[in-house]
Amino acid sequence: MVMDVHGRDLRYFVAVADELHFTRAAERLFVSQPALSKQIRMLERQLGAPLFERDRQGVRLTQVGAALLPHARQVLAEWDAAWQAAERAKSRQRATLVVGMSTSPGRGGLLPAIRSRFTAAHPEARVNLRQVSWDEATAGLADGTADVAFVWLPVPDPGRYTWVVVAEEPRLVAMPLTHPLASREVIDFADLLDEPFLALPRSAGPLRDYWLALDARDGRPARIGAEIAGTDETYEALMDGQGICLLATGNTPLIALEGVITRPVRGLSPSQLALAWRTGDHRPLILDYARACQQAVQRTE
Repeated sequence: MVMDVHGRDLRYFVAVADELHFTRAAERLFVSQPALSKQIRMLERQLGAPLFERDRQGVRLTQVGAALLPHARQVLAEWDAAWQAAERAKSRQRATLVVGMSTSPGRGGLLPAIRSRFTAAHPEARVNLRQVSWDEATAGLADGTADVAFVWLPVPDPGRYTWVVVAEEPRLVAMPLTHPLASREVIDFADLLDEPFLALPRSAGPLRDYWLALDARDGRPARIGAEIAGTDETYEALMDGQGICLLATGNTPLIALEGVITRPVRGLSPSQLALAWRTGDHRPLILDYARACQQAVQRTE
């Protein structure tokens, strides 16, 4: 039969075995002597045998008590080690910052600059970078899988988030080299209105509309050639002639590969990349990462 013995009972037993004196053991444990005696009697009832002999000569371990003692010490030592391991894991968890991103914000060495400043303030902290699909416009903030995130503005439910802009870049158009407009150095957006566009999934919300430039179409709907949720899909769709797409200047190296070019577009506002976090999340790791981000941006301006 397996008995459910509490760690407290074993600690009480070991303390009495060490002291061979109930009053001194109670003082060591910061409990009353009657409470200690009661717990020892309950443990003895569970075991079905006395653990101590008590008489005028003092307190002595019985054979059963002597047999139990080394195992009780081992159990308590193992539990203490387990507790410390759990505490260390909790401490590491508290000191881990998850940074979400859909595309790398590596513009001008921004990430290393942020990391060096953040590490100076929190040398014990660990930063985990988490790449997400383009269909998740908040890069993990909405579902809590990221603590902070590099996001493109606008974000869905903007009232839920606070952010600092880290880069402002013109929107370019990407197209295959064989496109009729590819020979132009600069393209007016008006000349792109009837072109099929590659669109983010609908789950991207206002970000889908932004990269379709609905803000510059005067109410004219966009023609959707295909939906894309990553750089590989985008490149393949461009090469397949399914449409053209807008992108930020800093993302050009991800898309402008063999057979694809990018061109400046007149008539569009610049895109904004921001570091965002949930409004009301005032944890030191969050605020200090945002501060490090601001400092790194100011250095590059």
